[in-house]
Amino acid sequence: MDGKVFQVLFICTRNSTRSIMAEAILNQFGAGCFQAYSAGSHASGEIHPLTLEVLRAQRYDLTTVRSKSWHEFAQPNAPRMDFIFTVCDQAAGEFCPAWPGQPITAHWGFADPTHVVDEEARRRAFMQTHIEIANRIRIFLSLPFDKLERRSLQSSVRGLGDFAEGAASGA
Repeated sequence: MDGKVFQVLFICTRNSTRSIMAEAILNQFGAGCFQAYSAGSHASGEIHPLTLEVLRAQRYDLTTVRSKSWHEFAQPNAPRMDFIFTVCDQAAGEFCPAWPGQPITAHWGFADPTHVVDEEARRRAFMQTHIEIANRIRIFLSLPFDKLERRSLQSSVRGLGDFAEGAASGA
Protein backbone atom coordinates (compact mmCIF):
# COMPACT_ATOMS: atom_id res chain seq x y z
CA MET A 1 0.00 0.00 0.00
CA ASP A 2 3.03 2.27 -0.52
CA GLY A 3 3.01 3.68 3.04
CA LYS A 4 -0.34 5.45 2.75
CA VAL A 5 -2.48 5.39 5.87
CA PHE A 6 -6.13 5.18 4.86
CA GLN A 7 -8.60 7.23 6.91
CA VAL A 8 -11.89 5.43 7.64
CA LEU A 9 -15.06 6.75 9.27
CA PHE A 10 -17.76 4.43 10.62
CA ILE A 11 -21.19 6.02 11.09
CA CYS A 12 -24.14 4.91 13.17
CA THR A 13 -27.03 6.94 14.51
CA ARG A 14 -26.07 7.23 18.21
CA ASN A 15 -22.35 6.33 17.92
CA SER A 16 -22.61 4.19 21.02
CA THR A 17 -22.19 0.59 19.85
CA ARG A 18 -21.59 -0.63 16.28
CA SER A 19 -19.56 2.30 14.97
CA ILE A 20 -17.48 2.38 18.17
CA MET A 21 -16.78 -1.35 17.81
CA ALA A 22 -15.77 -0.92 14.17
CA GLU A 23 -13.42 1.95 15.05
CA ALA A 24 -11.65 -0.04 17.76
CA ILE A 25 -11.43 -3.21 15.67
CA LEU A 26 -10.04 -1.53 12.55
CA ASN A 27 -7.54 0.49 14.56
CA GLN A 28 -6.19 -2.76 15.99
CA PHE A 29 -6.38 -5.00 12.90
CA GLY A 30 -5.25 -2.31 10.46
CA ALA A 31 -2.66 -0.55 12.61
CA GLY A 32 -0.11 1.30 10.52
CA CYS A 33 -2.23 1.12 7.35
CA PHE A 34 -5.59 2.42 8.56
CA GLN A 35 -6.77 5.07 10.99
CA ALA A 36 -10.38 4.56 11.99
CA TYR A 37 -12.85 6.98 13.50
CA SER A 38 -16.52 6.74 14.38
CA ALA A 39 -19.36 9.22 14.59
CA GLY A 40 -23.12 9.46 14.87
CA SER A 41 -25.76 11.36 12.98
CA HIS A 42 -27.44 11.95 16.37
CA ALA A 43 -24.60 11.02 18.70
CA SER A 44 -25.66 10.12 22.21
CA GLY A 45 -22.44 11.40 23.76
CA GLU A 46 -22.09 8.10 25.62
CA ILE A 47 -20.76 4.67 24.71
CA HIS A 48 -23.06 1.81 25.68
CA PRO A 49 -21.63 0.00 28.74
CA LEU A 50 -21.86 -3.42 27.05
CA THR A 51 -19.90 -2.07 24.08
CA LEU A 52 -17.09 -1.13 26.45
CA GLU A 53 -17.36 -4.47 28.26
CA VAL A 54 -17.03 -6.48 25.02
CA LEU A 55 -14.16 -4.37 23.69
CA ARG A 56 -12.27 -4.47 27.00
CA ALA A 57 -12.68 -8.25 27.19
CA GLN A 58 -11.07 -8.47 23.73
CA ARG A 59 -8.27 -6.08 24.84
CA TYR A 60 -8.87 -3.27 22.35
CA ASP A 61 -7.27 0.10 22.96
CA LEU A 62 -10.09 2.40 24.04
CA THR A 63 -8.06 5.47 24.97
CA THR A 64 -9.33 7.58 22.07
CA VAL A 65 -12.87 6.27 21.55
CA ARG A 66 -15.74 8.59 22.39
CA SER A 67 -19.25 9.20 21.10
CA LYS A 68 -19.24 12.20 18.75
CA SER A 69 -21.23 13.85 15.99
CA TRP A 70 -20.47 13.28 12.34
CA HIS A 71 -20.30 17.06 11.95
CA GLU A 72 -16.78 16.93 13.45
CA PHE A 73 -15.66 15.13 10.29
CA ALA A 74 -17.26 17.57 7.86
CA GLN A 75 -15.19 20.49 9.20
CA PRO A 76 -12.33 21.92 7.11
CA ASN A 77 -9.70 20.85 9.68
CA ALA A 78 -11.05 17.28 10.01
CA PRO A 79 -9.09 14.29 8.72
CA ARG A 80 -9.82 13.68 5.02
CA MET A 81 -11.58 10.33 4.77
CA ASP A 82 -10.75 7.68 2.19
CA PHE A 83 -13.66 5.43 3.22
CA ILE A 84 -16.96 6.06 4.99
CA PHE A 85 -19.13 3.15 6.10
CA THR A 86 -22.58 3.34 7.63
CA VAL A 87 -23.11 0.43 10.01
CA CYS A 88 -26.79 0.90 10.84
CA ASP A 89 -29.76 1.11 8.52
CA GLN A 90 -31.13 4.32 10.04
CA ALA A 91 -27.90 6.27 9.46
CA ALA A 92 -27.67 4.87 5.93
CA GLY A 93 -31.03 6.44 5.12
CA GLU A 94 -30.21 9.88 6.48
CA PHE A 95 -28.98 12.90 4.56
CA CYS A 96 -25.22 13.01 5.18
CA PRO A 97 -22.91 16.01 5.27
CA ALA A 98 -20.79 16.68 2.20
CA TRP A 99 -17.57 14.81 2.83
CA PRO A 100 -14.42 16.49 1.50
CA GLY A 101 -12.38 14.51 -1.01
CA GLN A 102 -15.09 12.19 -2.34
CA PRO A 103 -14.42 9.18 -0.10
CA ILE A 104 -15.45 5.68 -1.10
CA THR A 105 -18.71 4.88 0.69
CA ALA A 106 -20.66 1.75 1.51
CA HIS A 107 -23.36 0.51 3.85
CA TRP A 108 -22.44 -2.41 6.08
CA GLY A 109 -25.58 -2.96 8.14
CA PHE A 110 -25.41 -4.79 11.45
CA ALA A 111 -28.32 -5.57 13.77
CA ASP A 112 -28.60 -3.33 16.82
CA PRO A 113 -27.84 -5.43 19.91
CA THR A 114 -29.28 -2.77 22.23
CA HIS A 115 -32.81 -3.78 21.18
CA VAL A 116 -32.49 -7.25 22.73
CA VAL A 117 -34.61 -7.24 25.90
CA ASP A 118 -33.33 -10.21 27.92
CA GLU A 119 -30.10 -9.25 29.69
CA GLU A 120 -28.18 -12.47 28.99
CA ALA A 121 -29.37 -12.56 25.38
CA ARG A 122 -28.31 -8.90 25.02
CA ARG A 123 -24.77 -9.77 26.18
CA ARG A 124 -24.64 -12.53 23.56
CA ALA A 125 -26.00 -10.13 20.93
CA PHE A 126 -23.24 -7.61 21.70
CA MET A 127 -20.60 -10.33 21.36
CA GLN A 128 -22.17 -11.55 18.11
CA THR A 129 -22.17 -8.01 16.73
CA HIS A 130 -18.49 -7.72 17.61
CA ILE A 131 -17.75 -11.00 15.79
CA GLU A 132 -19.68 -9.92 12.68
CA ILE A 133 -17.96 -6.53 12.52
CA ALA A 134 -14.54 -8.09 13.08
CA ASN A 135 -15.16 -10.61 10.30
CA ARG A 136 -16.27 -7.89 7.86
CA ILE A 137 -13.19 -5.82 8.69
CA ARG A 138 -10.91 -8.84 8.17
CA ILE A 139 -12.39 -9.30 4.69
CA PHE A 140 -12.05 -5.57 3.99
CA LEU A 141 -8.38 -5.68 5.01
CA SER A 142 -7.77 -8.58 2.62
CA LEU A 143 -8.69 -6.44 -0.42
CA PRO A 144 -5.74 -5.66 -2.73
CA PHE A 145 -5.88 -1.88 -2.18
CA ASP A 146 -2.71 -1.25 -4.18
CA LYS A 147 -4.00 -3.19 -7.20
CA LEU A 148 -7.59 -1.95 -7.46
CA GLU A 149 -8.54 1.27 -9.18
CA ARG A 150 -11.14 3.46 -7.44
CA ARG A 151 -14.24 2.10 -9.21
CA SER A 152 -13.30 -1.51 -8.50
CA LEU A 153 -12.49 -0.66 -4.89
CA GLN A 154 -15.86 1.09 -4.51
CA SER A 155 -17.61 -1.97 -5.92
CA SER A 156 -15.64 -4.31 -3.66
CA VAL A 157 -16.40 -2.49 -0.41
CA ARG A 158 -20.08 -2.15 -1.31
CA GLY A 159 -20.13 -5.84 -2.18
CA LEU A 160 -19.00 -6.67 1.34
CA GLY A 161 -22.23 -5.16 2.64
CA ASP A 162 -24.34 -6.88 -0.01
CA PHE A 163 -22.68 -10.23 0.71
CA ALA A 164 -23.35 -9.96 4.43
CA GLU A 165 -26.98 -8.95 3.94
CA GLY A 166 -27.53 -11.92 1.61
CA ALA A 167 -25.90 -14.30 4.06
CA ALA A 168 -28.03 -12.99 6.92
CA SER A 169 -31.25 -13.42 4.95
CA GLY A 170 -30.29 -16.89 3.77
CA ALA A 171 -30.00 -15.78 0.14
